[in-house]
Amino acid sequence: MTDTPQNKPAPFHIVFLLFDGITQLDFTGPAQFLARMPGAVVHTAAKALQPIQTDSGFAMLPNTSLADCPQANLLCVPGGFGTRDVMQDAETLQFLRDQADKAQYITSVCTGSLALGAAGLLDGKRATSHWAYTSLLEKLGATYEPARVVKDGNVITAGGVTSGIDFALTIIAEISGQQFAEAVQLGLEYDPHPPFNSGNPSVADPKLVQLLNDRNYGDVLKELQKVIDAS
Repeated sequence: MTDTPQNKPAPFHIVFLLFDGITQLDFTGPAQFLARMPGAVVHTAAKALQPIQTDSGFAMLPNTSLADCPQANLLCVPGGFGTRDVMQDAETLQFLRDQADKAQYITSVCTGSLALGAAGLLDGKRATSHWAYTSLLEKLGATYEPARVVKDGNVITAGGVTSGIDFALTIIAEISGQQFAEAVQLGLEYDPHPPFNSGNPSVADPKLVQLLNDRNYGDVLKELQKVIDAS
């Protein structure tokens, strides 16, 4: 980023799309990190200025409507079970297209990549998503790449939920340098040492993977498939 004549960093506008059914950590995780970049201005955009219900039992209040949202330098679409409605909402999809047209970075976390795909923003791109839904990326014009963060040109997609923090650090390093990104990581003490080795289907007990698919993800996958097929 360049500095202004007053030697202050130029504003870097970060726009997060908010919607009912959002997985709040998809948004709050990367937002906590990205907000520490010099010049960062975070905008939380929704269709209306009213509380957005998260999947964690509490609501968040956006600070701008889609209509009044400034142009993003970085556009980010979080995921969540509400992604299905986003993928069918013409106004929101057009907002994503309009923002992406001039954005420096087009990004997503978790199933937010499916919304990017529904808006036609993943055509010919390598991308990722939450592990339970990666099979849908090909139907949206993308090529699935198994990684926590996938960068293809100015399109950067993160895997499920906590991958958003890795994505944020990747962006910070590219814009502000690795040393600054490392300082942010240290300041926020991002030093994960999970108590269990089950954070990805490649290492988790296959029975656990099947259980989650049966209880949580299988029906949603079918619903999302119907949305894509109908589009």
